[in-house]
Amino acid sequence: MPIPTRLANDGWWLCADLPALRAATHRDEKELQMTDVPVPAAPLPVLFNGTLRKLILAAILVAVADWLFYGHRVGVSLALFLMVLAAFSLLSNPVTARRRQTLLGVTLLFAGLLPSIESLNALSVLFAVMSTAVVVASLTNPFIGDLSDRVLAVLALLLSGPVRLLEDLRPLFSSRLSLEKLTVWIMPLVLSGVFLLLFASANPLIEKWLAALNPGAAASRLDFLRLLFWLAVVGATWSFVAISWKRRTAAAAPPAQQAAAEPEPVGELPVNLFGPAAIVRALLLFNLLFAVQTVLDVTYLWGGVALPDGMTYASYAHHGAYPLIVTALLAAAFVLVAMNPGGAAERVPLIRVLVFAWIAQNVMLVLSSILRLDLYVEVYSLTWWRVAAFIWMVLVALGLLLIVARIATHRSSRWLILANCTTLVLVAYICTFVNFPALIADYNVAHSREISGKGTILDTPYLMSLGPQALPALDRYLQHTGRINDSTWAETRGRLLQEQRSRPSSWRGWSFRDWRLQRYIDGSFVNLPGGPRVE
Repeated sequence: MPIPTRLANDGWWLCADLPALRAATHRDEKELQMTDVPVPAAPLPVLFNGTLRKLILAAILVAVADWLFYGHRVGVSLALFLMVLAAFSLLSNPVTARRRQTLLGVTLLFAGLLPSIESLNALSVLFAVMSTAVVVASLTNPFIGDLSDRVLAVLALLLSGPVRLLEDLRPLFSSRLSLEKLTVWIMPLVLSGVFLLLFASANPLIEKWLAALNPGAAASRLDFLRLLFWLAVVGATWSFVAISWKRRTAAAAPPAQQAAAEPEPVGELPVNLFGPAAIVRALLLFNLLFAVQTVLDVTYLWGGVALPDGMTYASYAHHGAYPLIVTALLAAAFVLVAMNPGGAAERVPLIRVLVFAWIAQNVMLVLSSILRLDLYVEVYSLTWWRVAAFIWMVLVALGLLLIVARIATHRSSRWLILANCTTLVLVAYICTFVNFPALIADYNVAHSREISGKGTILDTPYLMSLGPQALPALDRYLQHTGRINDSTWAETRGRLLQEQRSRPSSWRGWSFRDWRLQRYIDGSFVNLPGGPRVE
């Protein structure tokens, strides 16, 4: 039975038998298949996406880390690994920085790695790791804006590795990875294994290589701790290999919430409490009170006037060093609160003068604390904690001077925070190159009663606790006192030599500081009578 068919192009009605219509439709489909029309390719399996590339890079990093670290003493190997990590990260991810910024970043990276080459310790490791993260984040993140963005980017690189690893590997184990996608690997792997066995039977070189691989022996050397080490390396480095930055967007709050978030007007009591009148009175009292302490320090510490009976300079210094630093910190906090940028107190000339005078007295207070600590150390020797106290006092003094600079130049509190952080980083960076064990040992030997004729007797147990870096100072002490042939001192020195010799001699644990010490040992007073002989 004929059926009507309407063509949209001409609007005519045609009649055709159903079999003829089906035959025409089938013929048109065949002609369409024979035409040279490009057909979009099917998407590749998940394994061929970026995940496979990331896994390969992570496997290479694990192999490098295992070769450098596992079972070896860490030294220059840390700097080498971080350089490899930074290179892999920058080569496998798009670098958005310009050439000048890239060169600056590479320079910053090498500057951050230098302390770990000089000597490996907690501070040098911190500089090495942080410089690597800062350089990679700065060169690859196109959304970095202010300081908070940079801090969050660095923290993301250092802490988000395990989470990112689970997110990236989740598609491999999801339902989308069907059995068909796994079975496509069966035939290539099986046939490749057959061909490899045939080649091994036909070529003695390939047979020798396979025998050298010895997978069974390699598997027997694996242990649980090593597998955990590999997993730790993958988790720590994955965020560097699989970098993915997102722009931070701040969602606009509804008007009702914005109104609720606005601070309420300040009440009358806080205004009076920290108003200009209260600040002027406080600064006048503070300056008078601090003037008494300043006059006493100038009289007894700087002027050398004799102390009252029953009081020594050591006790005077010991009772004042640390409390005065706390006083200076409290004074700095008061200035920051009272001299709020743009506040009413900052615009009063009298308050500015009183603040400058008070900060000057606080700087004098810190200098007196340093002198007190120096007098105390001169009597009771130098220790790690006293070195740290010296450094801390210097930082406090620099912080007070930065407060003066902020007020004088009308800078913001954000500038003050950045300036203090920069000062802290610079001081800490300089400290990484200072050989503090040798410095403490040299000072204690030079100021001991046996050498200088005053002070305390050399604290031998504490000198031993400083480690092999104290050997040059100990040798000078033995030479000056003529105790080179003393069996007790020879045994003491021998323990330090043995500690130095017991350290693994692999190049991975090399550091410039240990190399300098070993050169001294090899060319100086090594073969002492009664002591061990170092070849």
